Amino acid sequence: MKSWTKKEIKMSDIRYIVNVEAVIYRDDQYLLIKRSDKEEHAPGILSNAGGKVEIKNPQKEVLEKTLIREIKEEVDIELKSPFHYLESKSFYLDKKELIIDIIFLCEYKSGQAKCKDKEEVDQVYWLSYKEIMANKEIEDWLKNTIAKAEKFRKK
Repeated sequence: MKSWTKKEIKMSDIRYIVNVEAVIYRDDQYLLIKRSDKEEHAPGILSNAGGKVEIKNPQKEVLEKTLIREIKEEVDIELKSPFHYLESKSFYLDKKELIIDIIFLCEYKSGQAKCKDKEEVDQVYWLSYKEIMANKEIEDWLKNTIAKAEKFRKK
């Protein structure tokens, strides 16, 4: 992914997109999705489930509500609350779009995880921490996030 210098980008030209992700755990496993090959950003990679914040009116708990909606839309499961803030990141989608990514640790509540929308999700996997860390197809940034989640859970 290309990175741009501050000189090349004017702050007034940047469109900010808020995204939420869920590191979902059930017992000693984490739910990962394989993103659809049709996705514009990061097609075909393993990642956490989540998505963009899309609201028309001000509301309370916007991040939490977005997470609940996105998880239901993508993998058709419910989460226990409360969710625990884990970390945040930012990255450029392209020169004009900066993603603000907020990641929560969430416990599985109910439902059978499945691909609800093949346009977004190709596969769902429940994997142990060891399986995730040993998997060469999983990006380091995702392994680092899962490691933070595991450390938080084992406190």
